Amino acid sequence: MSTEFAREQMIHQQIRAWDVLAPRVLELLGQVPRELFVPREYAGVAFADMEVPLGHGERMLAPKLVGRILQAVEAAPGERVLEIGTGSGYLTACLATQTGTVRSLEIHADLAARARANLEAAGIQGGEVIHADAFAPGATGGGTFDVIVLTGSLPEPDERFQRQLALGGRMFVIVGEPPVMDARLVRRVSESEWSTESLLETSVRPLTGAHRPESFSF
Repeated sequence: MSTEFAREQMIHQQIRAWDVLAPRVLELLGQVPRELFVPREYAGVAFADMEVPLGHGERMLAPKLVGRILQAVEAAPGERVLEIGTGSGYLTACLATQTGTVRSLEIHADLAARARANLEAAGIQGGEVIHADAFAPGATGGGTFDVIVLTGSLPEPDERFQRQLALGGRMFVIVGEPPVMDARLVRRVSESEWSTESLLETSVRPLTGAHRPESFSF
């Protein structure tokens, strides 16, 4: 199977089937070379409907979820983007292609280095990958962002990231515990008000360092 045929199959059989219908997003996913962001040992499943292992227990998001994220946040040229959890750099590449600039934080130094190399190999400009713990004070660099994407889940809501949205900004976040989590789109509608829309049910690994609710014991 040729790479281009596999990419088309991914788009039509997985991504469109998951209600990702925005032409701009489908075109983007056909343009960014996913195969350059998959670890070599998993090259044969670059376009498969699965999460690809990256090391440290981290996983590259399935193509259909990447599509839903991109469709939900509607990133536009010139917007400032913050990504929490770079992983392989594939979503970073998609967001940078859309907007021109992305600040992406990755807690694992080797994954951050590999993501930078992947972005360079793919010829993607504007994706700044920083080795940092997103939960550490000052890690995001301050200021506000038009789009924020958390690629791992939060066991319970954490308002620190939504407070960094600019007015009109959008944040994609997955909240909850397995087996079912709630993927949400949070919008900042005023200086002190945010709206939340539930998008879909899914389950992904929690972000390293995310606060977990205390369990009850008897």
